[in-house]
Amino acid sequence: MSSFLSDYQYELPPELVASYPLGRRESSRMLVLHRKSGQIEHRLFRDLSDYIRPDDLLVLNNSKVIPARLYDVSEKIEVLLIEKRDEFHWIAMVKPGRKMRLGNKVLLGDAEITVKEILPDGTRLLSFDHPLDLDRWGQMPIPPYLKRSATEDDKIRYQTVFARKLGSVAAPTAGLHFTEEILKQFHHAFITLHVGPGTFLPVKNDNLADHQMHHENYQIEDPVAEKLNQFLESKQGRLVAVGTTTTRVLESLPPGKIVPENSATSIFIRPPYEFQKVDALLTNFHLPGSTLLMLISAFAGREKILEVYRKAVEEKYRFFSYGDCMLIL
Repeated sequence: MSSFLSDYQYELPPELVASYPLGRRESSRMLVLHRKSGQIEHRLFRDLSDYIRPDDLLVLNNSKVIPARLYDVSEKIEVLLIEKRDEFHWIAMVKPGRKMRLGNKVLLGDAEITVKEILPDGTRLLSFDHPLDLDRWGQMPIPPYLKRSATEDDKIRYQTVFARKLGSVAAPTAGLHFTEEILKQFHHAFITLHVGPGTFLPVKNDNLADHQMHHENYQIEDPVAEKLNQFLESKQGRLVAVGTTTTRVLESLPPGKIVPENSATSIFIRPPYEFQKVDALLTNFHLPGSTLLMLISAFAGREKILEVYRKAVEEKYRFFSYGDCMLIL
């Protein structure tokens, strides 16, 4: 049983971390894994139509990333907004924590914020004296492993072309490869899951049974629920999840008819989880020891995934958010 963090590690040369996106979204490489046979193919993302059948349904996450990273006027305090309570209150991650004690006041952009509460997980409830213009003062919250500051280009490239609903603090990165022209080739539907910090926070306990996922809010609208129900009832094609965030929503839904809803999920998918709805998965390459690596290990088998990752390293695929992708069939 693969129940320990140490079971999900691999060696990655640092030069394979993609610090910047490629010039064109669709130019990413795509490793194709056929689960039953174990066959591996090395293709390009623009070849996706070679693998998606006319009766398949792609499900994508249309959440939009907030420019959620802010710095105070001294640039010594970093605030990452993670959940909006209302126009004047946000839950946020802060560093260093010693400068953001209960009652402390800090100037972010043109707004004064006050630490109203320190929550059990160390995040803060912040009160703003007026709503902050995030487009003016905020930065795109690109992952820290990129080891650089966000640029103007990140405002475009760290969003999917179909991003519509503002609320994420990290991009649903499997969708970054799509252009509008490529998406039009496929029968598709959108769900919304606002990606929270749980997506990139490290697992701290070696025993995975002790790891608690953060909750993330999702929405399924009425036309989408109807489309999914019709598809699942006919079951003529495959349900193809674009990304682990989409997968988590689909696998969080209870058995039976899908209903429109605003809800939240804290599902932790890892071996030996048995998938109920997802038949194929498009995803990026994930960090060692991450819950996302555990999810795809549940989908295709841990040993097989780790072997595929070793081959991806040998073939010099680009890893993580701005990297290449993997289609698991």
